[in-house]
Amino acid sequence: MTNLIGIDQKQAEALNTKLNELLANYQLFYQNVRGLHWNIKGREFFELHLKFEEFYDDAVLKIDEIAERILTLGGEPLHTFSDYLRIAKVKAEKGIYEGSKGVQIVIGNFSILIGLEREILKLAADAEDEGTVALMSDYIAQTEKTLWMLNAYLG
Repeated sequence: MTNLIGIDQKQAEALNTKLNELLANYQLFYQNVRGLHWNIKGREFFELHLKFEEFYDDAVLKIDEIAERILTLGGEPLHTFSDYLRIAKVKAEKGIYEGSKGVQIVIGNFSILIGLEREILKLAADAEDEGTVALMSDYIAQTEKTLWMLNAYLG
């Protein structure tokens, strides 16, 4: 049996489970970089304040795309913070004021996100779900470059 867009129903359900996990992790990531944007101090303030804003602006777009992909596959996106906190691997951070510590947190968060994106990419390829494959491929390419740049920033 297939769903509305011709994806095997069981495979679509497995994809939706993983996409909801990615959604939860992006929500926590969003909150983390939002807090870093607000609270960062020190000599790197101006560049990191802007960079963290860039990250949360991008995250909010991805959050919407992931939720809409879940709906396209016939699922229901999670939408409560209790659900996000229950399933996310990204941990909520607070009280971070120092630039390099903030960048290290972002690197750790991106590492979790890219791992999930790769899992979803494999599931989507197996399901012949080109829409999800394309979305994850774009996310992975962007995250790889960002991880390289953040690691270069730390030296």
